[in-house]
Amino acid sequence: MFNKGSKLYGIITGVCPKCHEESMYTNKNPYDVTELFSMHENCSNCKTKYKIEPSFFYGSMYVSYGVGIAFAVAAFVISFVLLESSINVAIVAIVASQVLFYPIIVRLSRNIWINLFMNYDKSLAKK
Repeated sequence: MFNKGSKLYGIITGVCPKCHEESMYTNKNPYDVTELFSMHENCSNCKTKYKIEPSFFYGSMYVSYGVGIAFAVAAFVISFVLLESSINVAIVAIVASQVLFYPIIVRLSRNIWINLFMNYDKSLAKK
């Protein structure tokens, strides 16, 4: 399920969706906010162009809404249901989770978006 060649592997690791050999990002650390959106133009292994068309990753904003909601629900469940905190504390936990996980939400959304349009090709992987 999380093996090389699966969609989940490509989404979680942020590697090229075609060959799963190289990171799409110039800096793998999403918390280096100066390079949060910096991506390679092409994969050095299979030459796949990441930006299929101009403004391609604008679509990932729609995905980030859903991913952000998932993080907010998780924060609410953990704080309000599991830790039995007040509703005010739960709201603070939701806001804090959105701020703290923003770089991860952005990268995850881009990974999901590009993996919707590209599929792994075993023939392009390094032998």
